[in-house]
Amino acid sequence: MHQKLKTLMIQGTTSDAGKSALVTALCRYYYRQGIKVAPFKPQNMALNSAVTVDGGEIGRAQAVQAAACKLEPHTDMNPILLKSNSDKTAQVIIHGKAHENLSAKQYHYFKNQAMQAVLESHNRLLQQYQLIIVEGAGSPAEINLREGDIANMGFAEAVDCPVILIADIDKGGVFAHIVGTLELLSETERERVLGFVINRFRGDIALLQPGIDWLQQHTGKPVLAVLPYLHGFYLDAEDSVSLTQNKKNQNTGFDIVIPRFPRISNHTDFDPLLLHPQTSVRFLQDPAECGNTDLIILAGSKSVIDDMAWLFDMGWDDFINKHLRYGGKLIGLCGGFQILGKKIHDPDGIEGERRSCDGLGFLDMETILQSEKILQKVKGTLMINDCPVSAYEIHAGITTGNALNNPVMMIDGHSEGAFSKDNLVLGTYLHGLFDTPQACQTLLNWAGCSVTETIDLEQEREAGINLFADTVERHFNFSLFNEVLRKFLG
Repeated sequence: MHQKLKTLMIQGTTSDAGKSALVTALCRYYYRQGIKVAPFKPQNMALNSAVTVDGGEIGRAQAVQAAACKLEPHTDMNPILLKSNSDKTAQVIIHGKAHENLSAKQYHYFKNQAMQAVLESHNRLLQQYQLIIVEGAGSPAEINLREGDIANMGFAEAVDCPVILIADIDKGGVFAHIVGTLELLSETERERVLGFVINRFRGDIALLQPGIDWLQQHTGKPVLAVLPYLHGFYLDAEDSVSLTQNKKNQNTGFDIVIPRFPRISNHTDFDPLLLHPQTSVRFLQDPAECGNTDLIILAGSKSVIDDMAWLFDMGWDDFINKHLRYGGKLIGLCGGFQILGKKIHDPDGIEGERRSCDGLGFLDMETILQSEKILQKVKGTLMINDCPVSAYEIHAGITTGNALNNPVMMIDGHSEGAFSKDNLVLGTYLHGLFDTPQACQTLLNWAGCSVTETIDLEQEREAGINLFADTVERHFNFSLFNEVLRKFLG
């Protein structure tokens, strides 16, 4: 590594080009070289988040990148997190704490203040680490978002760092993506792009070489790597759930259905179930597609009252009632736990305009949403078989009622969650409940699945980090990178 290199930024030609994975891989690569490295994302817009060692909230991807550096996640690694409440507003989280809800127009005028928070975090990391690897957001070529940009070239220009541009060839049009992106950058921004990474390539590299030769000649910049498409590659997803996440072979194994809320959050809760060899997992919008199922899980929600209304509109309440009448099991996590109660109140309009709604009524309890979030990592014991569990809380609500007298677990001597009287319904505020192999097995057994195999999500994540880091180490031309880096740094 060049001694003058303190910050390196990865930007993408599109969303989902592979920025998060490449930053993760480079973090692990440089960690292996004995370099004290840390990840950074100035601004993230995601509904999958993680609790940090300093009691804040950041994007899930940065927590994984921290793991690649063998670090505990910290709020300075993602100083600005935007969590969408609707198509027009988002909750702005600064240094791990909720600041306020802003519309897109309001946030545009807020960017100067946000940039100060970004630079403060970046400066603090520079004092502690030898190298900061930064992930951009979306594309730097969104010309309508360029004014006051803090997420891509605006940040790169502010700290004067070099940029690597990654593009996904699997989507098609990779050369147009790269050339078009460069065309829409300013001259100074183009100069800081050192080269390109082509991601998710399938086939014979010789057939791609003419395109690489043309691209390098046309732009005057090198292709630093062509990374192959990796199958069976696991890293925590940064954000949205795709219907393609539904596990294959849906007619075999223990069948789990998860209603796909419009504002579903922290769906990484279900990664251990998606990876489990004995379960079939489907994210569905329409209950008519379900058929017979063994377990329904209500996920977390960023706008729980709106998602509750969606459940009623789609007919999920009738389907769930029928499911329970036939002895099926139901789990609610965080917002899903709140939905299991009789009422949800939002007197201060924290999540939207509606101030109250009926819940499904399976648990005798009510929830009042509050602006102050509970953010903490916890360890406790499931009441089922006294099973140990490690998890985390991210929620803005206080739940009360008789249902809580029949708790799901004990945490530091305090009860948490609730079982229904008939033992068919389980609700808890905890995320990451399935991450611990023993807890996952215990909960699946409670739901009626005869589990004989377990999944260790931490091992799966570590294997995914190492797989991609090994791939980058084989295919990334670090000698060429160091050469163009020397020219950039002078």
